[in-house]
Amino acid sequence: MTDSTAAKVISLLAERGETFAVAESLTGGLIGATVTGVAGSSAAFVGGVISYATDLKARLLGVPADLLAREGAVHPDVAAAMAAGVRKLTGATWAVAVTGVAGPEPQDGRPVGTVFCGLSGPGDVSKVVDLRLTGDRPTIRIHTCEMALDLLLGVLLANSGEHSG
Repeated sequence: MTDSTAAKVISLLAERGETFAVAESLTGGLIGATVTGVAGSSAAFVGGVISYATDLKARLLGVPADLLAREGAVHPDVAAAMAAGVRKLTGATWAVAVTGVAGPEPQDGRPVGTVFCGLSGPGDVSKVVDLRLTGDRPTIRIHTCEMALDLLLGVLLANSGEHSG
């Protein structure tokens, strides 16, 4: 399912002459690996940043340090800032970002399975989805990857007049 979603994202963006990038925390590169597994992904995917450590979110992606100090890395505003930051850094048309807790222990006062997916796009498009996932660490990471790509595909389809089924 994720591979077909990634293929749809690549195809739609390539048709439109647009690009996207990713900022990943808990997935550690899984989204980028999934996307680059699609033949022809270079037509739309420019790359990404794996900002696993909290301080990299501030240094590489421009997430406000005071936000990270106040809320921790697992917060909807952090996901939004990560998406906006990687979009600016790479010059991509669109960007998705994920931050959350894959486990096995809670983080920043958030339980395992708490995930925020952020999206940034043209015209100040910004969206954050709050996920509550269950399962073990690998399952949470896989579902996060799926949800991030689904989020991007849904926004792309909404902005093109098409609807997902």
